[in-house]
Amino acid sequence: METPTQFVQWLRSVAPYIHAFGGKTFVVAFPGELVAAGALPVLAQDLSLLVGLGIRIVLVHGSRPQVAEQLDLRNVEGRFHNGVRVTDTAALECAKEAAGELRLDIEAAFSQGLPNTPMSNAQISIVSGNFVVARPLGVIDGVDFELTGVTRKIAAEKIHPILQTEDNLVLLSPLGFSPTGEIFNLTLEDVAASAAIALHADKLIFITETPMIVDAAGTEIRELSSHMAEAVLQAGFLSDSAAFYMQHAIKACNAGVDRAHIIPFEMDGSALLEVFTHDGVGTMISHENLESLRQATIEDVGGIIKLIEPLEADGTLVYRGRELIEREIDQFSVIDHDGVIFGCAALYPFPESKMGEMACLTVSQDAQTQGDGERILKHMENRARAAGLTKLFVLTTRTSHWFKKRGFVPATVDDLPKDRQHMYNWQRRSQVLIKTL
Repeated sequence: METPTQFVQWLRSVAPYIHAFGGKTFVVAFPGELVAAGALPVLAQDLSLLVGLGIRIVLVHGSRPQVAEQLDLRNVEGRFHNGVRVTDTAALECAKEAAGELRLDIEAAFSQGLPNTPMSNAQISIVSGNFVVARPLGVIDGVDFELTGVTRKIAAEKIHPILQTEDNLVLLSPLGFSPTGEIFNLTLEDVAASAAIALHADKLIFITETPMIVDAAGTEIRELSSHMAEAVLQAGFLSDSAAFYMQHAIKACNAGVDRAHIIPFEMDGSALLEVFTHDGVGTMISHENLESLRQATIEDVGGIIKLIEPLEADGTLVYRGRELIEREIDQFSVIDHDGVIFGCAALYPFPESKMGEMACLTVSQDAQTQGDGERILKHMENRARAAGLTKLFVLTTRTSHWFKKRGFVPATVDDLPKDRQHMYNWQRRSQVLIKTL
């Protein structure tokens, strides 16, 4: 942070997320490519921060490049079908060896504790075990996957008590065990999605080797409902690896996990940026659309006050106390994104003149330049039309240009409804702009 003010603003901006996530369960999965890229120590620091904030973490690691390396050392060629490894006896031995080495590397990363580092005073305990019950994948398309398996059950009843102990973190490897004592090689994505479902996790986070997911036109995909994500999959423009992550994210969301995230590990701190910022740095999938533009309720008063306070302080908006907002809450509409208010406006009708005043149009600085102001304006215009109004007016001291670009024209105080003329504040000398609906 460059200044104390910036630091305070940043801390205040993440406070709602800290309050919301305390005591929640996140399943965080990362591929072996992250370890090969040397990014494990930084990830451990970031996840330790989440544990310190009271978030319960289940960590799932992958091992594809490490298994491939072990196979190369043995001069054994790896076999795949539809992107999934065919695991023979030699490949299973490589998977076991890779998982053992990775587990030690992960435990070492979470044991950091040097002074003046993010891990100072952190005492994270890694707990792992035979928590994954698996069965053979079987024969698909005529291909016998041999010792490749799929998750049959996650021992949630054993994991939950471990997570309830402070500073504990559960680690799952991409290996599963059968009741007959067999070991199966599993995919990272399958284990992570199954764990998130079994634990009723609040988030499933895939920290991936894939770049940011984009649509067919190259535009970044930031947020999808699970239904929209299924349409993206069917469109067929995703890479095989991105599609595989999305397939399991959709599975988790449809089975009750609130949110699934697919984020690239190439960006430093991507997990923190995804969790603690409005837009994040990856693609978020939820069972339903998270953002709604709706009429405000009394529960939204605090969010509205927080949104408009800075603009009241600098004189952009007229001061409104809590009691006034509570009395007039039915006049407000808000943009609610995942429980946080990011935009608002109020409509005050003057039925005799068939005119309405739109006031307090505000969008959070974190969400500006995304068209939310335009969305709120159109919503308020529709509300005004539904109320039988034919004109909408605003009083503004600083944003007249924005309204003029959207069809408002300059007017005078005499053009306002009589009742509003009597309340006009001549000291502010606000510009009057009117739009015919």
